[in-house]
Amino acid sequence: MDFRPGFFLKTGAFALKYGYCLNPVLRGILQGPCCGVRMVLLKRSEIFRVLLVLLAGGFLTLPVQAANNKDADNKSAKNATSAKAAPAAKNAKSAKKSAKPVKSQALKETPKTLAAQKAAKEKVVTATSAKPSRLLASKKRRDNPPDHWGEWNGPAGTSPGLHSHAALLIDMQNGEALYQKNASQIVPIASITKLMTAMVMLDAHLPMNEEFYITDDDVDTLKGSRSRLAVGTQLTRQEALLLALMSSENRAAHALGRNYPGGIPAFVAAMNRKAQELGMTNSRFLDPTGLNSGNVSTARDLAKMVAAASKYAPIREASTTSDAKFDVRGRIQEYRNTNPLVRSDDWDIGVTKTGFIREAGKCLVMQAKVNNRPMVFVLLDSEGSMTRVGDANRLKKWAEATRS
Repeated sequence: MDFRPGFFLKTGAFALKYGYCLNPVLRGILQGPCCGVRMVLLKRSEIFRVLLVLLAGGFLTLPVQAANNKDADNKSAKNATSAKAAPAAKNAKSAKKSAKPVKSQALKETPKTLAAQKAAKEKVVTATSAKPSRLLASKKRRDNPPDHWGEWNGPAGTSPGLHSHAALLIDMQNGEALYQKNASQIVPIASITKLMTAMVMLDAHLPMNEEFYITDDDVDTLKGSRSRLAVGTQLTRQEALLLALMSSENRAAHALGRNYPGGIPAFVAAMNRKAQELGMTNSRFLDPTGLNSGNVSTARDLAKMVAAASKYAPIREASTTSDAKFDVRGRIQEYRNTNPLVRSDDWDIGVTKTGFIREAGKCLVMQAKVNNRPMVFVLLDSEGSMTRVGDANRLKKWAEATRS
């Protein structure tokens, strides 16, 4: 029975036991069948008297008391757990304190072992970093490209439907532009720059077997591009040319310019003079790698550069090499051509170069034969990594259909 919020009646027989403490009226009410209703009719003083009797007899309990009892029980359980854990922790601490440390034999350092370690370290350095890189093997592997690399099945005379922002196809025999799209727009050209780098280096008639090192100056701090040519790698000018054209290796290209008489400033000046000699009036070069977006040109100007580069036998050989293996500081590194079309039987490519930076998009230039006629392909700012390859296939099939 609940008399008021927070007070609970434990048993209904309390009136029989404690009735002698109450006046006859209250005893009759509590023993009646409607004690809850009649209790309301009592005076406030009589209710208080009833509550005091109930509390004294233990028939009423307070929630606060129950909560305190619960907290007390939890506290007792916690103390019991702590009492059990204390001996275990004490024993573990005693065992740890009594354990004797064991010294490893590898930690002992004596003058004899230090001298041996130093000698071994010097031997490793001598056998790796001081070892020059060497071209172990190179090959031109041919295979057929996947079917999704660009299909064109339209009738003769229709557009090839290229996705590149700028494009140009020129017949080298008569200079006719068979297809053009934004061919006069000046845009960044990325690593297409390396064709100009190769021509300027070869025009200087420097010894191709001369060796030089990759240094901190060759590290890309502009774009943060990666390279497997670690600082300290030694290679010949011929090897650097192959890596720069085949795999678009930026450190190799920069090292070619840095080891030019007069260094990078003289080399860049020679690049711009060469561009003027070729009639590339809308082109400008600021570095030998193409990482600088200030290296700009047009599709028309690049067609002139590709045609000129195709006259250099070392450029033809290096740019169309499928893959090569190098011994770089004691490790075999495999490099592949960035243009997968050099491994296709459907293509007869004389010169090629790819390029990419964010400002330029995916780029591709080639000198290749279509129906046994040499032609220059220029594809700039393609949408995806394989779009430039697809565009090249579409443009080739379009030319084969329209010039058959």
